[in-house]
Amino acid sequence: MATTRLMEEMTWQEAAEAARAGKPVVLAVGSTEQHGPHLPLGTDVLLPVAVALEAAKQVDLVVAPPVHFGARSRALSGGGETFPGTVSLRATTLISTIHEVLGALARTGFKRICVQNWHYENAGYLWEACDLASTAYPEVRMLIVESPFPSLTEGQLAEIFPRGFPGWDVEHASIIETSLMYVVRPDLVRREKIADDEAERHPTWNVVPAPPEFIPKSGVLWHPSEASEQIGHTVMRICADRLAEALRTEFGL
Repeated sequence: MATTRLMEEMTWQEAAEAARAGKPVVLAVGSTEQHGPHLPLGTDVLLPVAVALEAAKQVDLVVAPPVHFGARSRALSGGGETFPGTVSLRATTLISTIHEVLGALARTGFKRICVQNWHYENAGYLWEACDLASTAYPEVRMLIVESPFPSLTEGQLAEIFPRGFPGWDVEHASIIETSLMYVVRPDLVRREKIADDEAERHPTWNVVPAPPEFIPKSGVLWHPSEASEQIGHTVMRICADRLAEALRTEFGL
């Protein structure tokens, strides 16, 4: 019996045993993307894996090796592709990558697979990858969690954003992600480099190529100075509870 939830730390025999036991496997799909001067490039991978591990306290699950590369960053939601260190995939490559990984998990014997997204730009492509995999493996049930956050109540919004909710479109390297990193990997937060920023112009549409005023110089889209460890614990609980609920509901656990 494996002593770890992380598939990458298991032997092949332990992975096979987990699959035979009917355990669901969670595949986090993130990105390698700039998150301002204070958060690491791997934030979009570290956080969903941590949420899955937290959900594992409620549901007996396996965490697959995450997908570290995501769809190309957009200026108004991730700062765009101009920042050093951002390594992205074209949509067709991303779909093929997820499709191949899902196939490998199915061949391992997993019949319950959850695809858990953290990178905004990935959302539109997860369903197609799962649909392709389902054709080859119709016995596998796949759960897609495109948005990491559930619908929040007014009370929850007030608790997480005491100075007012700025909108999800600017929540990049900002309050929630910084707060979660305080909890998950505080050693990777460069606290002395935290600085609030925002785009000079943030319309409800996109433009290609992105005008310079769409891109904050720091890559931060709002106010990480408002982050706190308390907010991080609150958001972690909400996200983990929601993931656990989805797993129990769709996989009959």
